[in-house]
Amino acid sequence: MTLLRRLLSALLLALLVQGVGVGLAQAQARLQPVPRVTAADHVLGNPDAPVTVVEYGSMVCPHCAEWQIANFYAFKARFIDTGQVRFVFRDMLTEPAEQAATAAAIARCGAPERYFDVVHQLMLWQGTARNFGPISDWYDKAVVAGGRPPEEVRACVADPATREAINAQMSRGVAAGVTKTPTFFVNGVMTADGSMEALTAAIDAAAAPGR
Repeated sequence: MTLLRRLLSALLLALLVQGVGVGLAQAQARLQPVPRVTAADHVLGNPDAPVTVVEYGSMVCPHCAEWQIANFYAFKARFIDTGQVRFVFRDMLTEPAEQAATAAAIARCGAPERYFDVVHQLMLWQGTARNFGPISDWYDKAVVAGGRPPEEVRACVADPATREAINAQMSRGVAAGVTKTPTFFVNGVMTADGSMEALTAAIDAAAAPGR
């Protein structure tokens, strides 16, 4: 994984200079609507679900890991598996940004159907990697979970399109008002917090007749 770390130093610079700075300026001037879901997004659930929940998260954010470990599978069973919610995960890098960028790229570069498996793997082992290391083992676990050969993952991380996709997603998220991770939008409306109670109330309100 040392090659991935070297490649991501260039990726990080592009993200911070070209993407986030521009996004912050836009957000300060005027908030934009949360971007519509497209084929470029990573999505779970019924595409025709009445409610769409978008999470902006970082693979190195402790609060994101806490939510993923404590709530995601209960949320999935209650809302996604029952067809009530279409769930979308979008990248928002946080410090240490180089590690966040590496992890985000690895998740994107696995097999598409394994994306959420990689996200869960990264969140599950985030604390171990942060406190005990080595970070390379954390990356290795994520590559295995992604189901593609390591050499293909390296090539994908090196592809400028990977950098551009993360850059664009972050900039649009910041322009929509994302200032922390995790941040959730329910049918385009930012929730007060990411607790199951707040999300459930927002989903119920969004699904109510006449909404």
